[in-house]
Amino acid sequence: MSENASPSGKTPVDFWFDPLCPWAWMTSRWVLEVEKLRDIEVRWHIMSLAVLNENKLDELPEEYREMLSTRAWQAVRVVTAAWQKHGQEVVGPLYTALGTRIHNKGEGATLEAIAGALADVGLPAELIDYAEQQDFEFDAELRASHKEGIDKVGQEVGTPVIAVPGDDGEQIAFFGPVVTPAPKGELAARLWDGTLAVASVPGFYEIKRTRTQGPDFSNL
Repeated sequence: MSENASPSGKTPVDFWFDPLCPWAWMTSRWVLEVEKLRDIEVRWHIMSLAVLNENKLDELPEEYREMLSTRAWQAVRVVTAAWQKHGQEVVGPLYTALGTRIHNKGEGATLEAIAGALADVGLPAELIDYAEQQDFEFDAELRASHKEGIDKVGQEVGTPVIAVPGDDGEQIAFFGPVVTPAPKGELAARLWDGTLAVASVPGFYEIKRTRTQGPDFSNL
């Protein structure tokens, strides 16, 4: 199937996420709100902050470096294994379960939270074994999914990456938007329309301002 086609006839929106990132979580909840208001259908894909940063660990703060070398691999491995063993359709629900526990409920990216998320969506408990599998069985698939998203926007970004069909049939991809709290209702739709408008302009790269607050999960 074409990357610009969906069985439902709706416009496909490809969304790459790492479950650990609170900003990606905020953006994902906004996109799901937009899905109620615009004729779009979200398709979920895994990417990895650990993969993104593995060649520049020496440049990062010690605490972040430690997180990337341990916890950052666990959730993405479990999501990737679930995807490979149980199909693409489980990725979105598992991400919702993970994000709800990790971020909304404040459980953090623990093995207990990951195991709980698997139970929440009815996936086999033994998938947790992939969290700490050093010679990860589906490493190639994880890296290919990550590369697909990053190749659309370039290396100097993080998660999430969103790609949508442009007017010429080619995908338009961008990082973000970074927003808190996740907009609801017409405000969510306005942000979507505006994001697509600026992203569709050839040569447009960035709008940015200093963040004055952290992720606000209170309305999720």
